Amino acid sequence: MFTVDLEKKCGCAKKDQELTLPQSFESETEAEMTALRLANHMNTNYCKKHRFSVKKEDNQFIIQVDLSCNN
Repeated sequence: MFTVDLEKKCGCAKKDQELTLPQSFESETEAEMTALRLANHMNTNYCKKHRFSVKKEDNQFIIQVDLSCNN
């Protein structure tokens, strides 16, 4: 079992009613693709105060929240 989760929710993530995390997957590939797709969605559609990236820890894909260089 593989899990996708968000390290911490910024204001935009808290407002995103379609964002449902954590999510669990049987397939590592499916979990990784979902995490990358979500991070890309957040980078494209959120306020740009943060950047989102994905890191893998054991059986978890964690979407990290970093300060954007575009402040």
